[in-house]
Amino acid sequence: MLRACALTYSTKWDECLHLAEFAYNNSYQKSLEMASFKALYDLVTQAEEQVKFIHSHLKRAQSRQKSYSDKRRRPLVFQRGDHVYLRVSPMKGVHQFGVKGKLAPRYIGPFRITEQCGSVAYRLELPPHLAAVHDVFHVSQLKKCLRVLEEVVDTSQIQIELDLTYEDQPIKILD
Repeated sequence: MLRACALTYSTKWDECLHLAEFAYNNSYQKSLEMASFKALYDLVTQAEEQVKFIHSHLKRAQSRQKSYSDKRRRPLVFQRGDHVYLRVSPMKGVHQFGVKGKLAPRYIGPFRITEQCGSVAYRLELPPHLAAVHDVFHVSQLKKCLRVLEEVVDTSQIQIELDLTYEDQPIKILD
């Protein structure tokens, strides 16, 4: 094909090169049993169809998983003036009052909600010893308090750090 192009257009054969390429790609290839363009673009269209197929199945699976998740999920909405417990994270491997960390209190409070900041954040009224801690918390860090005064977790014995972790200290070491 190139030889015929070079013989016909001996002085300007390089200007006709794109036509020769197009003709070659559209001609039947014995090894492929089809034209090169057909082989290439059939694969592209098949791949596009497979991508659409996979995308639809992923959407269906996501929808199904969302419905499973939404069955158990409940929206956490608090009102101004409600009392909530605040989640704290214990430092791993440290003991408090002779009790292992996994038995230490996970929530402190209760604290009163002073305002709602956005749809999932609340500002709490914190005591003076927690003044260095930022007073806005995500709803996942809060737990509703039924305001039973006997359930107030004493935070005076826990040294809470700025990142809301605490270090457990034993009361007495027994020999």
